[in-house]
Amino acid sequence: MIYIGDLVNTHGIKGEVRIISDFKYKDIIFKKGNYLYIGNDKLEINSYRKHKNYDMVTFTNINDINDVLKYKGKSVYINEEEYVFPGILPEKLIGYEVYSDKKLGVVKEILITPAHEILVVENERGTFQVPYVDAFIREIKDKKIYINLIEGLLNED
Repeated sequence: MIYIGDLVNTHGIKGEVRIISDFKYKDIIFKKGNYLYIGNDKLEINSYRKHKNYDMVTFTNINDINDVLKYKGKSVYINEEEYVFPGILPEKLIGYEVYSDKKLGVVKEILITPAHEILVVENERGTFQVPYVDAFIREIKDKKIYINLIEGLLNED
């Protein structure tokens, strides 16, 4: 399961909900007929729209606010096996080894920013960050990430 955001509130009386999400591929997941997982429930999306900073969703066969109140404050997930995403999701890169011409470290964390994700790479000297964008990521294969190394990226003296 992949975390995509939080269901923060209901909207109106007909079962529409507000989801806050920074998920990169909203255009792929928020479509009628796709499924979201909240708690132990698998819910089919009936409609989707943007409203301010929220992703507004209604679910098939849910037409009343009382049926969605139990989801308020819960995390929202998708099943990664139900979707095809371009490339590898950054969340899956934790534990991958990072190389340029030699091994530089291992991905320990992913930072989510409005512009793009950032890989936090750890080695014996500490940590450094690599933007998860095409300019830095050369290739990903066999649980290894090959990067374009630029001056200053490693914080070496």
